[in-house]
Amino acid sequence: MSVWDVTAIRYADRTARIRADSFIFDDDHAAPHPMDYFMWLLRREEEVILVDTGYDGPEGNRRDRPILIDPRDALKPYGLTADDITTVIVTHLHYDHAGGLHLFPNATLHIQASEMAYATGPCMCHAVLRMPFTGDHICEAVKRLHSGRVVFADGDAQVAEGVTVHRIGGHSKGLQAVRVRTQAGWLCLASDAAHFYENFLTGQPFPIVVDVAEMLEGFAILRRLASRPELIVPGHDPLVRDLFPADSRGGWKLSAGPTKPRPDFE
Repeated sequence: MSVWDVTAIRYADRTARIRADSFIFDDDHAAPHPMDYFMWLLRREEEVILVDTGYDGPEGNRRDRPILIDPRDALKPYGLTADDITTVIVTHLHYDHAGGLHLFPNATLHIQASEMAYATGPCMCHAVLRMPFTGDHICEAVKRLHSGRVVFADGDAQVAEGVTVHRIGGHSKGLQAVRVRTQAGWLCLASDAAHFYENFLTGQPFPIVVDVAEMLEGFAILRRLASRPELIVPGHDPLVRDLFPADSRGGWKLSAGPTKPRPDFE
């Protein structure tokens, strides 16, 4: 069976964060705790899958979270244009993962049915749950649905040979992780099922959460999905850039596994 190359591409960061922004329970809530924002590129010969889309400059300005690079420009060193992307796995519809849907007009979206229901349903009457979403992004997903370019999953599903999605929930009702067969084994792109290594290694919930129990149970699911814990890749941890080798095009190569040992938070 052939394997996929997986690349993490950083398009934004936030350095003015503290540990209280990342962990519900912590002994040092005031300590600095920066965050990276990634999307992930999967390639196997001529096949290309983009996992999440990032967000664009106007969204960054609106939220006072400027981007480092436009997601479309981040793909150019890999010989890809936005129009080349025909398959996007949307791990969930929060602004930083689905804020660039409109940038990839030819893409069919793979998303959990429960995420679409959550983002368009009565839970959005609550400002605290609505905050990570932007209405225009949800409207883009709905327009894509009505043009016949949304594929829904209800739990576990296969997107392509060697690429599967798995509903985790917790952070958002339909959040899904992505399991990819690579040369190192089964790699698990956790997305926001674990923002940081420390979340799943210590059982520390992230504060933006709709279901704490599902988030905690999701940490165990991540371990089952990956061939070994080192192949769980969190969604926002700057440590990814330290543990995995950089390529020459601006990204980090995940497919062969990490080249440095992970810090032991456990």
